[in-house]
Amino acid sequence: MCTQISTVSFSLPQWISNYIKDITYIETTEDRMNYVIEASRLNISEKTGGPFAAAIFEKDTGKLISLGVNLVTTQGLSMLHAEMVAIALAQKKLGTYDLSADGLAEHELVISSEPCAMCLGAIPWSGIRRVITGANDADVRAIGFDEGAKATDWKQALEERNIEVITEVMREDAVKVLLDYASDDGHIYNSRKAY
Repeated sequence: MCTQISTVSFSLPQWISNYIKDITYIETTEDRMNYVIEASRLNISEKTGGPFAAAIFEKDTGKLISLGVNLVTTQGLSMLHAEMVAIALAQKKLGTYDLSADGLAEHELVISSEPCAMCLGAIPWSGIRRVITGANDADVRAIGFDEGAKATDWKQALEERNIEVITEVMREDAVKVLLDYASDDGHIYNSRKAY
């Protein structure tokens, strides 16, 4: 007889409450990226997941809507990439699956690294209007992560759907977090080592 669980949930690391408590607005793109990169660094030092973080902001005002970090290894769910966590939290907070619904401000996703194939697929369906990234795909793959079969023209594909894309913002700082994770023997949690 097959049994199935009826709910799936995840919990954010305790340190996130303190990290976000005094933040309402972050004005500049660089300051928003710096905030996200620092969250990715904390996720490593607190041993709560992989070296990735993402946040959703109101695009024009810089109001912080949600902060997500990678929780794959600590929560045991492969879908808990930082982007997926940030999107889910924003959708729950705003009460809609469509972050571009009528009456809402436009939202942006600020990510410490370019999205993998899974997260890239979720972006257009979430209603996000702008994506800002730090480290690039090659940087992430260089330390051993499998980013999936992602089209090389992914930026153009998003832009064709009226989603603005800005890449390599504070890239060196984002790459440093990745390299620190790798040098500290951080767990590279690909499901398969070879194809």
